[in-house]
Amino acid sequence: MGLLDLTPTPVTLASGIVLNHVRAGTGPTLIFIHGAMGDWRAWVQQWDTFTRHFDCIAYSRRYSHPNPNALDSRQHNALVDAEDLEGLMDALGIARAILVGSSYGGFTALAMAVRAPDRVRALAAVEAPMMRYALRSKTGAPIAEAFLETSALPAREAFERGENLKGVQLLTGGIVGKDPGDIPAPVLERRMQNLRAARSLSLSDDEFPYIEPDVLAALPMPVLLMSGAETAPVHAAIFSAVTKAMPQARRRIVEGSGHSVSQQQPEAFNREVLDFLHDTLPDVRAAVVREA
Repeated sequence: MGLLDLTPTPVTLASGIVLNHVRAGTGPTLIFIHGAMGDWRAWVQQWDTFTRHFDCIAYSRRYSHPNPNALDSRQHNALVDAEDLEGLMDALGIARAILVGSSYGGFTALAMAVRAPDRVRALAAVEAPMMRYALRSKTGAPIAEAFLETSALPAREAFERGENLKGVQLLTGGIVGKDPGDIPAPVLERRMQNLRAARSLSLSDDEFPYIEPDVLAALPMPVLLMSGAETAPVHAAIFSAVTKAMPQARRRIVEGSGHSVSQQQPEAFNREVLDFLHDTLPDVRAAVVREA
């Protein structure tokens, strides 16, 4: 059964937050975490492959479709998302899991690994937007500042004025490295379905919290960091700085892809993640036959 054939189930966390999720497959538990303006549906091209080997969960982060949580705070960020993720694991009775996250979902995966390292078996993160790493880099700072000035800050100002469509267009354009007017209608429609998710981060007082390099370098679980070879300059700058801070992590660049590696090059993404898990987790090695 494909991902979109499933109906998401809401779970109320101990905090009162409601998260919708879908679950299928058998084996070690693996949780997919979508990006800033996505939702549980982002993993269509991974679902059939991974459910053959894993007990897979795809969920919508706090303000993403179809969650009902009211956006009443300017404190939302990856640290809050990590708290929600741990709450979801508690509610579903999951002691430990493999985390696979794209973009802000990758940031959430790393934040969860720092928050509760004993509960993360391994993690794969695609271009986690840890902006302060680029801002603290001599070569990355001008690139990050240009992104903030031309995309993030104008999007925030648009949201402040109630110009939600413009805010989503500016933010999407900056993230994928395209002119806001060139965003395909289906993509924009999905982004607008996740408007509250976009606003939650754009209007946050700390959208890009800083996790110290020594903390990332000390993470005990296997880590895979991935990036698209054709990604926007800001993501390339962040990726370069973060990978330098995490010499223990496996690093992979995927040809023919921009920021959304799992969607733009799904076969390469799936192969890289499966190979990584095959190489680092004995029980996965026994269950997953390496594909040529």
